[in-house]
Order: sequence, then C-alpha cells, then structure tokens
Amino acid sequence: ITGTDPDRLLEEKKRGMTIDLGFAWFVLPIGQEVSIIDVPGHEKFIKNMITGVGGIDMALLVIAADEGIMPQTIEHFQIINLLEIKSLIVAITKKDLVDLEWINLIKEEIKGLLKKSPYLNSPIIELSSHTGVGVDDLIAQIEKEASIINFNKTTNKPRLAIDRSFVVSGFGSVVTGTLIEGSLDIGQEVELIKSNQIGRIRGLHIHNKPYDHAEPGNRVAVNISGISHQNILRGDTLTTPNWLSVTRAVDVQIKLVPNTKKILKHNSSVMFYTGASESMVKVRLLTSNEMVSGDVGLAQFVLEDMLPCVSGDRFIIRTSNETIGGGIIIETDVNRHKRSDISIIERLYTLSEGKPLEIIQQHITDSK
Repeated sequence: ITGTDPDRLLEEKKRGMTIDLGFAWFVLPIGQEVSIIDVPGHEKFIKNMITGVGGIDMALLVIAADEGIMPQTIEHFQIINLLEIKSLIVAITKKDLVDLEWINLIKEEIKGLLKKSPYLNSPIIELSSHTGVGVDDLIAQIEKEASIINFNKTTNKPRLAIDRSFVVSGFGSVVTGTLIEGSLDIGQEVELIKSNQIGRIRGLHIHNKPYDHAEPGNRVAVNISGISHQNILRGDTLTTPNWLSVTRAVDVQIKLVPNTKKILKHNSSVMFYTGASESMVKVRLLTSNEMVSGDVGLAQFVLEDMLPCVSGDRFIIRTSNETIGGGIIIETDVNRHKRSDISIIERLYTLSEGKPLEIIQQHITDSK
C-alpha cells in the first residue's frame, strides 16, 4: 500500500521480523492522507504493539493465508476489542500461495473470531502483495471506512502520546507520536508531563512535510526548544501546561477477556498499559474478591510508576505473557476506597455507565 519498509532496526532487517513500531503513510484516491503504524505481530513483542495502537481510529488485522489465525492474532484482536477501536478491516494476505478452498476455510475461521464482537460485519479482503491482486480493493475499503469514522477530537486540549524521541543536528529535540486529541501550533508552549519540563514548539512535521498546525488523528513529529532529549522517554505525554499531571492511583471499570484461564485476584499485580505508557499496578477489586473469564467489575489501580492518565482513556492489563483484560479509566488521582462502601460503587457505576445527564448530576453532587 505505502511502498515503505517501516522496519528501521538492524535486528529487524536481519531477522525479517518487526520488533518495534514502524511508521508509514499513503494517500487515498480522494486525496486524504492516512498514517500507518506497523506493530509487531510476534507474541514476544505484544507490549510494543500496545504502545502503537492506543490512539488509532482503524485497525487492519493481517492474517497470512498459508498460516491462518495464530495465537498472537487472537491476542491482537482481543486488544483491538478492549480498546474499542472504531473500525476493523481484516486482510488475508499471500492469497497467491493457497487455493480457493483453503481461502474459504480461512474466511470461515475469521468469521468465527469476529462472531461475538462489535466487529461482526467487518470487511474481509483477500490480497497478494506479490501479484498485486486485491490491493486496490483494500485501499478502497480503507477509504470507505475512513469516510464514516467520527474524528470529533478537536475541542479538547492537545495530547501527544510520545513513542519515540531523538535529536536532529541543528534543530534539537524531536518527539513523535499520535496526536490523540486537540491540535498543536508552532510557537505554542508545551509541557512534557512525566519529565515535568516546559518547552516551545519550534517545528511540526506530518509525513515528512512541515506544517504550522497539526490536527488530531495524525502521526506528528514535534521539534521542541528548551527541553533536553536525554530527559524524554517513551510513554511521556506532550500537552499544554498546567492542566495534566501524573497520578498514583486510578479508578477503573475492567473487563476480563473471554476464555482466559487467569484469575484476577484482589491485591494482585499486573502490567497496565494506556496510550504509550506502562506501569506495574496493584489491583484493588471493589466489586468482588476475584474476577474470571468475561467478568466485568470496578477496581482501583495503584501505579508503581506515576503516569499521565485522563478519565475516559482506555487501557489494557497483562500478566507476564498474556493479555487478560482492559477497560476504561473512570477517575484519576483518587484516594483509597472502602470496598464495602455501596455509595462509592454506585457513584463509579454512574460515572462509567450513566447517561450524560446522570454523569453531570453526579459531578454537581460531588462539588457540593
């Protein structure tokens, strides 16, 4: 689609396998540019995959026709589902290596995967990058899906989830990431939340072209003056100053994935991923003593590393080698709750599941 090999690491080129995030873009027939984040498929690099998908609007689930659905395919799909990514397209690649009967078997397998999910009617495109068959069909489907996605993110304060930083000689520090919401402008004062640094935007690039203004949903490279590259880490957040800070504890609504054999127990520890950030967290279950496959409940996470979190953000939790669940952040910077306090439980359910008017009324009550 793009004509770009996003694998930039020497180890990736030697092994012929994506290890870290890669980036590319292409232009749709209607002229709209599309940013592509190439994430690792191998199960050993799932944490890098999660870092790349936090701010995307559309997922392209790639399944090789000669291999079919693999364990990592299922885990990637679970993550897409838990993050509630707006749109999904399934691409069956290497069509030229198998016969029609085998393709039909793969398609039935895929339909089984999608069956009990919001992506039941997602398009399935067959293609071959070797012969070019089906590539135009895939591009047309991406264009169709992009035309119906709601990109209503511009009214919020800007947040760039940083997944890479480097120095350009003569220009200084550059950070790249997905602009989750809000917009950025040259000359704007910005803050890096985790490293607690203030700087100013010196330059903006989208798809290797300079811009004075960046809209949400884009991959953006930001040249910042006044901030040292050595103090910038993956997982930081770039935004405007004086509104966002790191938090030690968050209240969340959590759902465990179907068919997991893991049991999430009160006071257990798991890895927590949101945006491009990660931390080990201690889990304080509020509505039960343990959660099993498919359960939904409320919890409080106490973070080992303080992170910049925002109410309404999605998250993923994993054990050492398996995605077990995810959900939505209800509130940040919270105090410890009494687990037996029904009023706390009812309040959190209102904030997480209530209608807009009910949520507004709850915030008014809280402010009294």
